[in-house]
Amino acid sequence: MGRYEDVFRAAAEDPETFWLRAAQAVDWEAAPTRALDSSRAPFHRWYPDGRLNVCFNAVDRHVEAGRGEQPALVYDSPVTGTRRTYTYARLRDEVAAFAGALTGLGVSHGDRVVIYLPMIPEAAVAMLACARIGAIHSVVFGGFAPPELAVRIDDAAPKVVVSASCGIEGKRVIPYKPLLDQAIELAAHRPEKRVIVQRPQERAELGPDDLDWADLVATAPAAPCVPVAATDPLYILYTSGTTGKPKGVVRDCGGYAVALLWSMGAVYDIGPGETMFTGSDVGWVVGHSYIVYGPLLAGATTVLYEGKPVGTPDAGQFWRVAAEYGVKTMFTAPTAFRAIRKEDPKGTLTAGYDLSRLRYLFLAGERLDPETYHWASALLDIPVIDHWWQTETGWPIVANPVGIEAAPVKPGSPTRPLPGWDVRVLDPSGQPVPPGVDGAIVVRLPLPPGALPTLWNDDARFVASYLSAYDGYYLTGDSGHIDEDGYVYVMGRTDDVINVAGHRLSTGSMEEVLATHPDVAECAVIGVADALKGQVPRGLVVLKAGTAREPAEVEAELVRLVRTRIGAVASLKEVAVVPALPKTRSGKILRKTMRGIADGLDEPIPSTVDDPNVIETLRPVLRRPERDGS
Repeated sequence: MGRYEDVFRAAAEDPETFWLRAAQAVDWEAAPTRALDSSRAPFHRWYPDGRLNVCFNAVDRHVEAGRGEQPALVYDSPVTGTRRTYTYARLRDEVAAFAGALTGLGVSHGDRVVIYLPMIPEAAVAMLACARIGAIHSVVFGGFAPPELAVRIDDAAPKVVVSASCGIEGKRVIPYKPLLDQAIELAAHRPEKRVIVQRPQERAELGPDDLDWADLVATAPAAPCVPVAATDPLYILYTSGTTGKPKGVVRDCGGYAVALLWSMGAVYDIGPGETMFTGSDVGWVVGHSYIVYGPLLAGATTVLYEGKPVGTPDAGQFWRVAAEYGVKTMFTAPTAFRAIRKEDPKGTLTAGYDLSRLRYLFLAGERLDPETYHWASALLDIPVIDHWWQTETGWPIVANPVGIEAAPVKPGSPTRPLPGWDVRVLDPSGQPVPPGVDGAIVVRLPLPPGALPTLWNDDARFVASYLSAYDGYYLTGDSGHIDEDGYVYVMGRTDDVINVAGHRLSTGSMEEVLATHPDVAECAVIGVADALKGQVPRGLVVLKAGTAREPAEVEAELVRLVRTRIGAVASLKEVAVVPALPKTRSGKILRKTMRGIADGLDEPIPSTVDDPNVIETLRPVLRRPERDGS
């Protein structure tokens, strides 16, 4: 283990030298002479005197290096039967054209652009085009409903929104334009223009503020790359908060470019000309970091896949993609492999594909259960690597760094902290706990390059949410322990954010929606363990006195209400009307107790419970398996 230890120690003992050396892999307009600026701690900044353009580093420099004809991005869409390859030269030209179109609409350095697109090449082009001209993009996952999109529009205050006429979920065509129109009606901020990608599956009727993507780029002059400060924001990405409006995670340009490029080699073992397939969505941090920016910064080929791991049309699609494009490293969520295993338990579909070039399978976004780990390992006979990180961190905190030195795997652990991350486990008083003892997982400040420097327009909330629980530490919101060998075990969340198929969603925001129903007196949403998705939300509601309606009717309305307000991504498919919710004598709802009972645990009843009979009444409801297998 000497090599990992050497690299980790170098980053810990002399981070200034370590991260300045890593920065040499990036092309700078003005190379930084300092790595870290802590003059405004806890608001640390990386490469304060550096200037660069992230789009140039991701696209143009590879063309200038003579690799313009190398595939940069492969678009594979089984739902539309489309496959398209973009070389680095073609990608540069398309990005420059859309950047010119945005410039023509008045978008310039520091302006925001909201991107609400399905998994189509224009999503990556739009992101890179914003980076090219120094604008700040904020991608919103296409599964979010209009109210969620409206909240993000109001917080980011974009000059332009980029969307599409439709998205495709399985065999269903979902019109996006009506959703966007509703969101803009709900939002207080009104974007000046909306650019719409017209898809042949369903074209949208354009209004006076709408512009056709194809028409715009046909006449737009190519825009050059605009160098910006390394500390300037590259994008805003919203993450689920416990309640209220989502938190706008800010990602800087310089630190992110350096960290991602370093991670591509050190963690994923991907270099120029090699192919990475990340089965995620550009609406999530995984899509930002390892579908778009990371592989392109490394000069690799990235696969942008529009489809599901199963059902489009079968459970062999990931194997097809890996075989057709010579994928070396695959990265997705454990949920995807649980779905594949459910459809093809013996993995027989792999027999039809040549997977000889597939070297690694990385899984993240939720805890990798040992059963899925063992199944995938036996099926593929390659390293299956769990790793742990967050929207806020931008790149992995804990991983098995195969590009440095592969460590022995311990199922249930994402292995050890990566260089740059000082991970600790603390008790409620802030004291370190012994090995093997659970506590709050924290990271000692300053965070390494690539992690969030703050929240969008909300420094106070950044401090309150992440830095106030333990002085000098970033609170991850996860609990777990570290064993005697330094392996980290992430056991669960310490707040109300649950992990549904790799998507972090707030149960508090779902409760807020349920509480708006006129028949609901009080409610609770808990995350229940699910064999396929990791966790699914389950709602429990108490109806107002005198409500004479059938409970089943109200339950169905509540499920539809959450779908309308938050989106299908919430996966709330079961709401139960109950006579009462268990509470402490001070009135706090015992969500942890209900969650433990629902998960089949021998959950102790807190001594502070007000009425133990309420819990006993709820046991059969909580233990009931989810309907429809969800």
